[in-house]
Amino acid sequence: MRILYHHRTRGRDVEGVHIRGVVGALRALGHEVSVLSFPGADPEQEPAAGAARTKRRGGLAAIVSRMPGVLFEALELGYNLVTLVRMRSAFARLRPQLVYERYSLFLCATVWLARRRGMPVILEINDSALVERVRPLRLKSLARRIERWCLREATGLVFISNWFQQQAAAAYGDIAPSVVSPNAADLARFDPGLHDRERLRTERGVAGRVVCGYVGAFVHWHGVNGFVEAVAARLAEAPDLVLLLVGDGRSLPEVRALVQARGLADRILLPGRVSHAEIPSWIACMDYAVLPDSNHYGSPVKLFEFMAMGVAMVAPDYAPVAEVVGDGRTGWLFPQRQLQACVQRVLELAMQPEERRRVGAAAREYIVRERQWRNNAEQLLGLLPEVQP
Repeated sequence: MRILYHHRTRGRDVEGVHIRGVVGALRALGHEVSVLSFPGADPEQEPAAGAARTKRRGGLAAIVSRMPGVLFEALELGYNLVTLVRMRSAFARLRPQLVYERYSLFLCATVWLARRRGMPVILEINDSALVERVRPLRLKSLARRIERWCLREATGLVFISNWFQQQAAAAYGDIAPSVVSPNAADLARFDPGLHDRERLRTERGVAGRVVCGYVGAFVHWHGVNGFVEAVAARLAEAPDLVLLLVGDGRSLPEVRALVQARGLADRILLPGRVSHAEIPSWIACMDYAVLPDSNHYGSPVKLFEFMAMGVAMVAPDYAPVAEVVGDGRTGWLFPQRQLQACVQRVLELAMQPEERRRVGAAAREYIVRERQWRNNAEQLLGLLPEVQP
């Protein structure tokens, strides 16, 4: 089947991982997939970590952050005209049999055009006018009216969590047929058997230590700052424990300053940003992991990638996380927003090597069985009235 995948994102970081995962899985199932990206974006090309990229992104982010909210949303709305022109051209050139779109707020041109052409269109819902944005939504009423129309007119919907699905059904009523498809992991890449764990641990200065890790952005909604501050005061309770926190972000300088001020540079390691291709080798150094905070609707990709590597995670009990992590079976849950409970669990597990190994092995088995990108591809194709030849 010829499939056109459309998105309005920059296709970087987690967005790029998800796009590559779904597109790759569809191709592996024998389908011909073309990707129509936001101008200048190329999610199929993995960017390396680097200062130049960070500088470019920082410049764009600075411009966008200073833009009035109403103007930003008006530009999002106006992008429908761009989409209409580009999609018409893509339809004529590629003759797709299915359109799969990563839904974005205010974007309705794809659904309108596909329905007008009698073509099935499936929306993947990672964002919604029903949740709070980092940038407050100004044209909320309009955004919800457009969203209601899209979710009713699409052929099918793919939600990343039950919470998202339930909220949409409650707000918009009779929406299109839908499935819940959390994120997944690429087992060809996230395979502990590909790495010399002990060599990596020696090279990175954590040989003989118990390593609890984190990989991701240093931003307030992940709670890394608060976690580091809370755990710093109690690290003496677990003398062999080292925290390996990989990534960067706006709050990283603050975390670095805290670590230096407490004299904990040998206990809390901050290697900075690494490319997605390097992430498996860093996870291979870890005994278990921590996610200090998340949100009510998200499905963190990092959770699945850690589990695929046989590294179980201490995570908050938000519904999308609890749908994936069985407490004491494939990970460990703590009450959301309860940092002291998170710290306590991390410290306890530092002294429980058999528990870490048992749960880590079960976590990988779960990913192998249920949460590969192939599973996501099969779910979305199941929304079609009948499989196209």
